[in-house]
Amino acid sequence: MSEMVVRDSNGAVLSEGDSVQVIKDLKVKGSSTTLKRGTLFKNIHLTDNPGEIECRSAQIKGLVLKTEFVKKV
Repeated sequence: MSEMVVRDSNGAVLSEGDSVQVIKDLKVKGSSTTLKRGTLFKNIHLTDNPGEIECRSAQIKGLVLKTEFVKKV
Protein backbone atom coordinates (compact mmCIF):
# COMPACT_ATOMS: atom_id res chain seq x y z
CA MET A 1 0.00 0.00 0.00
CA SER A 2 1.59 3.29 -1.08
CA GLU A 3 1.04 6.57 0.71
CA MET A 4 -1.19 9.08 -1.04
CA VAL A 5 0.67 12.08 -2.46
CA VAL A 6 -1.22 15.37 -2.70
CA ARG A 7 0.15 17.99 -5.09
CA ASP A 8 -0.76 21.64 -5.72
CA SER A 9 -1.20 23.33 -9.12
CA ASN A 10 2.60 23.65 -9.53
CA GLY A 11 3.34 20.05 -8.56
CA ALA A 12 4.66 20.79 -5.06
CA VAL A 13 3.79 18.14 -2.48
CA LEU A 14 1.25 19.30 0.13
CA SER A 15 1.21 17.94 3.66
CA GLU A 16 -1.01 18.31 6.71
CA GLY A 17 -0.77 21.81 8.22
CA ASP A 18 0.72 23.56 5.16
CA SER A 19 -0.34 27.03 4.00
CA VAL A 20 -1.81 27.49 0.53
CA GLN A 21 -2.87 30.43 -1.63
CA VAL A 22 -5.77 30.52 -4.11
CA ILE A 23 -4.52 31.12 -7.69
CA LYS A 24 -7.79 32.35 -9.24
CA ASP A 25 -11.13 33.81 -8.14
CA LEU A 26 -13.48 31.00 -7.11
CA LYS A 27 -17.23 31.09 -6.51
CA VAL A 28 -18.26 29.05 -3.48
CA LYS A 29 -21.13 26.61 -4.08
CA GLY A 30 -24.13 27.24 -1.84
CA SER A 31 -22.91 30.69 -0.85
CA SER A 32 -22.78 34.16 -2.31
CA THR A 33 -19.12 34.40 -1.28
CA THR A 34 -16.28 34.56 -3.81
CA LEU A 35 -12.75 33.58 -2.81
CA LYS A 36 -10.41 36.16 -4.30
CA ARG A 37 -7.13 35.31 -5.98
CA GLY A 38 -4.33 35.42 -3.41
CA THR A 39 -6.49 34.37 -0.43
CA LEU A 40 -4.27 32.54 2.06
CA PHE A 41 -5.36 29.46 4.00
CA LYS A 42 -3.17 28.25 6.85
CA ASN A 43 -3.12 24.85 8.50
CA ILE A 44 -4.84 22.84 5.74
CA HIS A 45 -6.24 19.35 6.28
CA LEU A 46 -5.77 16.56 3.74
CA THR A 47 -8.81 14.49 2.74
CA ASP A 48 -9.14 10.90 1.48
CA ASN A 49 -9.25 12.30 -2.06
CA PRO A 50 -5.78 13.36 -3.36
CA GLY A 51 -7.42 16.10 -5.50
CA GLU A 52 -9.04 17.92 -2.56
CA ILE A 53 -8.01 19.67 0.66
CA GLU A 54 -10.03 21.08 3.56
CA CYS A 55 -9.53 24.68 4.71
CA ARG A 56 -11.01 26.86 7.39
CA SER A 57 -12.16 30.37 6.67
CA ALA A 58 -13.81 33.01 8.84
CA GLN A 59 -16.77 33.19 6.44
CA ILE A 60 -17.06 29.53 5.40
CA LYS A 61 -16.75 26.49 7.66
CA GLY A 62 -15.66 23.14 6.23
CA LEU A 63 -14.46 24.56 2.91
CA VAL A 64 -13.13 21.93 0.49
CA LEU A 65 -10.89 23.16 -2.35
CA LYS A 66 -9.57 21.31 -5.37
CA THR A 67 -5.77 21.24 -5.33
CA GLU A 68 -5.62 22.48 -8.95
CA PHE A 69 -6.69 25.94 -7.71
CA VAL A 70 -4.11 26.39 -4.93
CA LYS A 71 -0.35 26.76 -4.63
CA LYS A 72 1.87 26.08 -1.63
CA VAL A 73 3.25 29.14 0.14
